[in-house]
Amino acid sequence: MRIGVIGTGRIGTLHASTLSRHREVGSLILTDVDPVRAQGLAHRLGETAAPGVDEVFRWGVDAVVITAATAAHAELIGRAARSGLPVFCEKPIALDLPGTLQALAEVENAGTVLQMGFQRRFDAGYAGAREAVRAGRLGRLHTVRAMTCDQSPPPADWLPLSGGLFRDTLIHDFDVLRWVTGREVLDVYAAGSDRGPAMFREAGDVDTGAALLTLDDGVLAAATATRLNGAGYDVRMELAGERDTVVVGLDDRTPVASTEPSGPPPADKPWPGFVERFGPAYEAELAAFVEVVRGERPNPCDGHEALQALRIAEACEVSRRERRPVTLTEIADRTQPS
Repeated sequence: MRIGVIGTGRIGTLHASTLSRHREVGSLILTDVDPVRAQGLAHRLGETAAPGVDEVFRWGVDAVVITAATAAHAELIGRAARSGLPVFCEKPIALDLPGTLQALAEVENAGTVLQMGFQRRFDAGYAGAREAVRAGRLGRLHTVRAMTCDQSPPPADWLPLSGGLFRDTLIHDFDVLRWVTGREVLDVYAAGSDRGPAMFREAGDVDTGAALLTLDDGVLAAATATRLNGAGYDVRMELAGERDTVVVGLDDRTPVASTEPSGPPPADKPWPGFVERFGPAYEAELAAFVEVVRGERPNPCDGHEALQALRIAEACEVSRRERRPVTLTEIADRTQPS
């Protein structure tokens, strides 16, 4: 199997390294807007670098992995679909719903596969929480708390391209909330704070955000995120029911400290970032993609799952700007294709 990897930044390098080791992947063709970066990675991995995207498609591949800048995702998905190629794409499909719907239409018209990179679905902790909920171990679920905290902010010049905290960061929490609980979000109420570095205000973004979400069975979920969690990278989910409570992401590397005299000690080596925290999950999602390409399993996370997560993020952005509750039906009404 020959796979084209478009984008060799941090996540592209991680994915290319993983695929290069996979026993079912014979070779990779790597490309990037920075040809020197692509060539350097290809040299380190013993793979081939292409001067541009055109060559990736012209030289012939069996599948495409898209880890380019977000603004390029939708066009690349459409191009791969028109070429009849299965695609793995990092989230999101696009930064807006019309672009997302257009790319999904291309995939559906071509009858090809689009697997989205929501790696938390492949994390052992989230999988365990899903099983606990589905098996009824918690009893009637009543409360969910989710959080994503980055240790340090991203580069200032990247913020205007990110889509904002809700679309870029909390979208993972929105996706895994649906996946773990099996429920849909009815409405949201969101707020944000931009009292950190000025670069967030200059980009029209917030450095910290929170959302209260009501699920279609009445469960209340709170999702929070920040770019400024100096203690370390902290991603958790708590699910509380009438019988029991479980926690995802609580281990000896969780960057929290107890104020109780008999509480556990602070983490000796807190998680520094998402690559370290979710390393096994990233490998598992790509192994799944290879199996999908080989026809050995169904798609575990298609583009419509990404669409639903983006609709929740969009609702949160509207709620934050307009300071009011927003139903998901409002977002659907605003974005139906003509």
